[in-house]
Amino acid sequence: MSSEQEVKDWLPPRAGLALVGAIFLLAICGLVYELIAGALSSYLLGDSITQFSLVIGLFLTAMGIGSWLSRFVRNHLIASLIEIEVLVGLIGGTVALAGYASFALSELYREVLIAQVLLVGALVGLEIPLVVRILRELESLRITLANVMAADYVGALAASLAFPFFLLPQLGLARAGLLIGMINVGVAGLLYLWFRPALRGRQLRLQLGILGSLLILATAFVFASPLVQGFENRMYQDEVIYQADTPLQRLVLTRWRADLRLYLDGHLQFSSIDEYRYHEMLVVPAMAAARRPARILILGGGDGLAAKLVLQHQSVTHVDLVDLDPVVTMLFSEREMLRQLNGDALRDPRVQVHNLDAMQFLEQGESRYDVILVDLPDPSRPALAKLYSRSFYGLCLRRLAMEGVLSTQATSPFRSRQAFWCIAHTMRAAGFEVHPCQTYVPSFGTWGFVMAARGPIAIDRLRPRIETRHLDHSSLQAAFVLPKDVAEVETPISSLDDPAVTQLYLRGYHQYLR
Repeated sequence: MSSEQEVKDWLPPRAGLALVGAIFLLAICGLVYELIAGALSSYLLGDSITQFSLVIGLFLTAMGIGSWLSRFVRNHLIASLIEIEVLVGLIGGTVALAGYASFALSELYREVLIAQVLLVGALVGLEIPLVVRILRELESLRITLANVMAADYVGALAASLAFPFFLLPQLGLARAGLLIGMINVGVAGLLYLWFRPALRGRQLRLQLGILGSLLILATAFVFASPLVQGFENRMYQDEVIYQADTPLQRLVLTRWRADLRLYLDGHLQFSSIDEYRYHEMLVVPAMAAARRPARILILGGGDGLAAKLVLQHQSVTHVDLVDLDPVVTMLFSEREMLRQLNGDALRDPRVQVHNLDAMQFLEQGESRYDVILVDLPDPSRPALAKLYSRSFYGLCLRRLAMEGVLSTQATSPFRSRQAFWCIAHTMRAAGFEVHPCQTYVPSFGTWGFVMAARGPIAIDRLRPRIETRHLDHSSLQAAFVLPKDVAEVETPISSLDDPAVTQLYLRGYHQYLR
């Protein structure tokens, strides 16, 4: 029987509405798989722009290949469509689990990701041509294409809203993918029930495929959380005690004996064993250099560790802490072990937490600060590079009191020497007098900072104003004497239009890790 005769003989009433509705749901599923693959690669490999660009490019290319391959599907169009949806749900639904497994257990993560994206993309590319060929027997091609494409685009909009605002924060990547996979297979089941008379001779195979796939996906959904935690235990070596996919990043806390570590998108943020070395270098010199540090601004630092040191200074009357991710600040203000670590700094009445973008906060307000502490993630991707741009430091200068002091972390001068000096040069271009320095943090290695003000700072007169574990007068002076192998080098200025700091940062780390 030809495909056209099959369609004419067996299309039930309102078949067009059913198929257009199916396309709407399938569009949601397809885009969510794409978003999950891109987000997972960003978490595991970093550089979200590159990862999403590669995933989107591969997915769209595969869709084109799938559309071209649809010409070879000549008979049993409805059965073929159902089979395709079962496969899409099974492969796409497990994309996150397979990604975690391949990253933790092998060196084949990229290969597995590319294979899944190409397979899912090709299968998704088959969908619309088959649906159009089925529906053209009911209405003109003009109306068919309009309805199908409209449903596809509206479904894509629904997916783009559901993923960041519901699926990711409520379920996480792995369970979100599995849920969408079950919806995908569920659509196949509904199509089977709707078009059952047209499926004679294939009913048993389709039933087994649909029910078997739903069973696999549902079982994986139930056990997804312990599976992901097991994979992450292997990835991070230490025990994972907390994990969350926020709309902004992947957050993981690990513990080994007394060592508690925070990772954001796979990058270590601190180790509780030696974090005091990092935070003392960030906070203590700037607080010592300011004439009377009363009003303090902390950009980043949602863990409250910088705030803990700031609050030990008796002159401090108010602290604004700006961290974009509310999950981080909530976690470090509610969990007992984390509150002990930061001295309950985030609950101190002098501290006001703002869950805003740092640049947006600087642009909106007018109040000035005696000390600004910039404790933001490394400029590992363009989205973060704006927080190391001349425009950003210009805003910092505008919000700094006339005799105020700014201190920022500036990545490793040893591993990424050019990025370190690019940060210092960019601050200088914004109007600061800069004083680069470094300290040794065992979990990080040699780490760089830049202290800056409107005019020169008398480094030789600096003495800690609080009791410290790492810095004293002598070690503080020594921190500003940079060895020959990290001495100043020429670099471009990083701007919003040309995020040079990210390029230099990535280049430095790639060369270091060779």
